[in-house]
Amino acid sequence: MKMRIISIGALALVATAGLSVAKQGFIQQCGTASWYALTSPTANGETADPDAMTAAHRSLPFGTSVRVENLQNGRALRLRVNDRGPFIDGRIIDVTRAAADRLGFKDQGTVRVRVTVADARPDGRRSGCS
Repeated sequence: MKMRIISIGALALVATAGLSVAKQGFIQQCGTASWYALTSPTANGETADPDAMTAAHRSLPFGTSVRVENLQNGRALRLRVNDRGPFIDGRIIDVTRAAADRLGFKDQGTVRVRVTVADARPDGRRSGCS
């Protein structure tokens, strides 16, 4: 029973940290994306759907809409955060198989991306990601 309470507390801390990051100016992040095709429950309780336009992020609140841009080919998609991850150092987001296919990196497995909280910068300014 004690472990369950600690786990729930840890999840609450992660959710709170995610809200704090978003409110304190997380607008863009650049790094490596990977993809996954699970059909198990996601961290928010949904069943993972490899054909959905969803993603896993370590700290953004569930339901956050993000724009993920493949920096190699310029393709971009809007995805909804519904899971936690990635759990491999150096990666910033995991996307579904279908999203990786549309972004053009499914066969590669990973790619450098720019993740932007959707509609966070209406002026269209970008960071120096390359």
